[in-house]
Amino acid sequence: MNASRTARERVRAELIREITDIARRHLATDGAGGLSLRAVARDMGMVSSAIYRYFPSRDDLLTALIIDGYNAIGQAVEDADAAWAEDDFTGRWLAVCHAVRNWALEHPHEYALLYGSPVPGYQAPADTIEPATRDTAVFGRIVSQAHRAGRLSPPGIFPDPPGVLSADAEMVRQIMPDVPDDVVARSVAAWTGLYGMVSFELFGQFNNVITHRAELFEHNMICLAVLIGLPSAPA
Repeated sequence: MNASRTARERVRAELIREITDIARRHLATDGAGGLSLRAVARDMGMVSSAIYRYFPSRDDLLTALIIDGYNAIGQAVEDADAAWAEDDFTGRWLAVCHAVRNWALEHPHEYALLYGSPVPGYQAPADTIEPATRDTAVFGRIVSQAHRAGRLSPPGIFPDPPGVLSADAEMVRQIMPDVPDDVVARSVAAWTGLYGMVSFELFGQFNNVITHRAELFEHNMICLAVLIGLPSAPA
């Protein structure tokens, strides 16, 4: 009985993997808004009613793809961070930045699903939140550990954040405990700057303007490291 159930679970898991693999291919041709369970079922050679046993609606399939995508980029970031010495905070930051960019360039349509325009009519459920914060948690850990080690020296040429942002800083500080408000604000600017650079490159804003994109990316990530208060070069 248990062996039979395990076999069924394996078959189900394999079918779900195949469905999501085909759905990812459809993202490239149809976009997230054009994703169709019927089209995916047709490519699998299934009757359309059969696919609803695994994904009752298009939104359920989108949610699965989103969770898979967040977990994939989160894993890439975690692996990049783990490859560096814990006290080399600049090296860790740059490794994390390159992990995000590399994953995005290798999976452009999945990146667009996660960080592009919202899919009309789709509302992400709560179970996407934890996967979505895996990469952010790594970044927060780098900043908070650097702060505790006394290794942050933010440049003094930037204005302090307005007091009205203090409550927002408390929310962000959940992933970077004990970090001062000004460092929280700088860190948010750096993190959004990272994804802004990646999105500009991926979505074509650099076309016919920037040729040496890897070099510009590296330079900008070093500038953002300095903004946070990290040294301008790895240890």
